[in-house]
Amino acid sequence: MSDHNSIENPEQAGPDSGTLKKIGIGAAVVALVVVGVGVASRISATNELRETAADASVPTVAVVKPTVNGEGNDLVLPGNVQAYNSAAIYARTNGYVRRWLADIGDRVREGQPLAVLDAPDLDQQVAAAQADYQTALANQRLAETTSKRWSAMLAQDAVSRQEADEKAGDLAARTAVSNAALANVKRLKAQQGFTRLAAPFDGVVTSRSAQIGALVVSGNAAAQPLFTVSDIHRMRIYVRVPQGYSASVRPGMGATLTLPEYPGRSFNATLTSSSGAVDAQSGAVLVQLQAENPDGALKPGAFAQVSFKVGAGQGNGMTLPGSAILYSNNGPSVAVVGADNRITMKPVAISRDEGATVQIASGLSPNDRIVDTPPDAIRTGDTVKVQASAPAGGKGATHAR
Repeated sequence: MSDHNSIENPEQAGPDSGTLKKIGIGAAVVALVVVGVGVASRISATNELRETAADASVPTVAVVKPTVNGEGNDLVLPGNVQAYNSAAIYARTNGYVRRWLADIGDRVREGQPLAVLDAPDLDQQVAAAQADYQTALANQRLAETTSKRWSAMLAQDAVSRQEADEKAGDLAARTAVSNAALANVKRLKAQQGFTRLAAPFDGVVTSRSAQIGALVVSGNAAAQPLFTVSDIHRMRIYVRVPQGYSASVRPGMGATLTLPEYPGRSFNATLTSSSGAVDAQSGAVLVQLQAENPDGALKPGAFAQVSFKVGAGQGNGMTLPGSAILYSNNGPSVAVVGADNRITMKPVAISRDEGATVQIASGLSPNDRIVDTPPDAIRTGDTVKVQASAPAGGKGATHAR
């Protein structure tokens, strides 16, 4: 009965084989689509990763261009200011300071007394020397009288010539002794004159160690000078110029002085002479400048910054930030970015290193794009991305060390 019902109602039977095939094919297509989409997404992600990795492997750098000092730059060096003339006043005789007549800061004239010494020992030596001279002078006069008498008796053949010559020789000896005694008196009197210390020239007293009652011993190399007198109407400035710039400074050229105690004020000076020799220890040439000092603003012993206009003849006159220089065993070099954004390492010669900036003597051209703060691993042929371009920022005036 059941078999009859199933034959009479074919719709109630399961799907046929054709339908199953269609369903299987659809599922396969869907699976292939899913697999294709997955593979495509993976390929896209892989390509994106490759592009990201490629982009990450190309560093982005900032570049600068050398600053060309067409009008030259200032060479600024430390200088030592000294008085035009300076004299340390010592005592030439032993004694005690009776009084001092000038103090620190006093303006004195040539020959003006500075201090007076008491020298009792010297006074006694002078008295003894004068007594010795009087004795020698008396002996000389007696010998002279005796010699004249014997000469007269020789004319009458009353004495022998030998005896007359002996008396003449005694007169010569007595005369020499008298002259020596007189010279000793003059020497001691000259020493007495040194008990009065005087200024050797017009100037200012810049030091005083004389104290009333203090013992003064002459010839003591370790003793301090009693006074120091300085002529400050004109000042001398001594500067050590590096050998690389010694050919650029010459007598007659002008310079400018600045001192820390006078901000915003400058003083004019003229280079007057050069030692003409390079010091073996410092590698510099000592030069001398002179500057007028009518108001006494420049003080002996002061520190000054001396600025020379050396012009653009030193190297090629280009300045770079110090951060753009790479140092290696082969010397300093820079990373130059080409038109294709590829790196070329160029060796350079530094004429002056200022820390923040460096003066380049050779190896660059004004249009070179230099990588600022390059990584240590950068090499010729590397590709980079340029972030920005800016001037080097070096000023015309730099300070030499």
